[in-house]
Amino acid sequence: MHHNLKGALIALLAFGLFSTHDVLVKYLGGAYSTFQILFFSALLGFPLATLMLMRDVTDANLRPRRPCWVALRTVAVVMTGLCGFYAVSRLPLAQFYAIVFTMPLLITLLSIPLLGERVGLHRALAVVAGLVGVLIVLQPGSAALSLGHAAALVAAFSGAFASVVVRKIGHDERNVVLLLYPMVANVLLMGAALPFVYVPPAGIDFAAQAAIAILAFGGTLGTIAAYKTGEAVVVAPMQYSQILWATFYGVLLFGEWPGLPTVAGAGLIIASGVYILMRESRGHTSANRPVLRTRTRPETGTYLRVSGFLARSKTQEKNPVDPSKG
Repeated sequence: MHHNLKGALIALLAFGLFSTHDVLVKYLGGAYSTFQILFFSALLGFPLATLMLMRDVTDANLRPRRPCWVALRTVAVVMTGLCGFYAVSRLPLAQFYAIVFTMPLLITLLSIPLLGERVGLHRALAVVAGLVGVLIVLQPGSAALSLGHAAALVAAFSGAFASVVVRKIGHDERNVVLLLYPMVANVLLMGAALPFVYVPPAGIDFAAQAAIAILAFGGTLGTIAAYKTGEAVVVAPMQYSQILWATFYGVLLFGEWPGLPTVAGAGLIIASGVYILMRESRGHTSANRPVLRTRTRPETGTYLRVSGFLARSKTQEKNPVDPSKG
């Protein structure tokens, strides 16, 4: 099997796991507070993250080298998780994904002031087209907009901001720093709110909470494997397969049939995002390629980061450790 085809198939499976993760978040959101769901997602993600971080043999401490940017990114990741989990529990899945898929557009815009990126006419028109797609999905003035819609938009923006900050400081900060600070912040902040919203979970619901952490871990490992197997320009668009998973799960489990505005708007948003990915794959078009190098979904501080582990594996491939040393 060609490596690009294999990478694409692995990515489809990985994003299917992430979509199943979101189904369980939506299921739990009907009975439990977002603070409680996010707290246990981060807490239960710690053992799995620790297993991966044990492979990091870098001799260094956990103090960030660029503390202001790390702090801003941590706030953004926590906001992404809080707003994203809330939006998933309140909106039809297909509509949630359509809004969150604006991340590539927002990353393109934010890369101008934060990375000094120059956006030409083609990518600018793609951004405009994608934003038109958002208006089609939301139908301002003709459909009632809810707090869930606002939360999805905030999650998309904060997720885009966090991704661009990683592109800005990723070469200076260790992956363990970028991973642990948001996870710890989630546990502390959501834990502080927990006494006010806690509802003792039934056995099946706690199992669902544990499954959220396992699915996120599996999805992350699958995404890492996909990018190691195939080219980024082939693997990255596979994230949009989540709209198909969302439609399938929405109809099967929640009776959510996506309306024509959601389908049309999502199609325009996805087409814009894919076009930006294709443009960035051309070396002369973008200096930073911020969208193409955004390896996965919006980061929520509850599971592993894909980019850091890919970067580390590439470094190890270039500088293999001599077993006779050390």
